[in-house]
Amino acid sequence: MVHYADGRPLGDLTLRTLAMPSDANAAGDIFGGWVMAQMDLACGIRAAERAKGRVVTAAVKEMSFAKPMKIGDTLCIYTHVEHVGRTSMTLKVEAWAQRYLSDLMEKVTHADFVMVALDGEGKPKPVPAEG
Repeated sequence: MVHYADGRPLGDLTLRTLAMPSDANAAGDIFGGWVMAQMDLACGIRAAERAKGRVVTAAVKEMSFAKPMKIGDTLCIYTHVEHVGRTSMTLKVEAWAQRYLSDLMEKVTHADFVMVALDGEGKPKPVPAEG
């Protein structure tokens, strides 16, 4: 049974991956850019499902790291489509670390990602209605 140290994650579990030595600095701390890239991947998955097609990242709103990740931690990315506009959508994204060989889950960071739906020619297209 997992123990959440910082409340419960918002949204759906969209991506899980293991932090490896190649993702870390010499002290064993995982690069923030690696965490952010995983969050971007998760947003791409969730937004493409919602847009029923190609999407790109248009913006990432303020992001700060509350806790470090270490080699061996499992990164769990949760996403929630917060708002859908005409061609874009805003997703709330949380990154949680399940500590190595532990039941402890701690929130590492969170951000809002703005994703834009694109047509086959790479131009913004309307996000279809849900259903």
